[in-house]
Amino acid sequence: QVQLVESGGGLVQTGGSLRLSCAASGRTFSSLAMGWFRQAPGKEREFVGYISWNGGTTTYSNSVKGRFTISRDNAKNTVYLQMNSLKREDTAVYYCAGGGLFPATMNPLYWGQGTQVTVSS
Repeated sequence: QVQLVESGGGLVQTGGSLRLSCAASGRTFSSLAMGWFRQAPGKEREFVGYISWNGGTTTYSNSVKGRFTISRDNAKNTVYLQMNSLKREDTAVYYCAGGGLFPATMNPLYWGQGTQVTVSS
């Protein structure tokens, strides 16, 4: 069992930056690929990106590629989402997730509670 807790969300102006953190409990974290998803009001949940268990591979959606970076520190059981050049359309609740057959399936077993990111002009 893995529990995930996101933090670092908030209000930021267009063009600004935020770094989200996802702290995990459980000894299996270091063996899990971890991902970030987001859900904007009235929209379906969207895949943002993921990082392999050892950090060697990252993949991003086209909407954030070049602006967002995912990293992890397995010694701290934490995965990060660095968001730069934020746009209003990045406003959403951001979730970290992992486990199960992710990323082979976009249906991770474990999910955090989410953290709100609001980008204002």
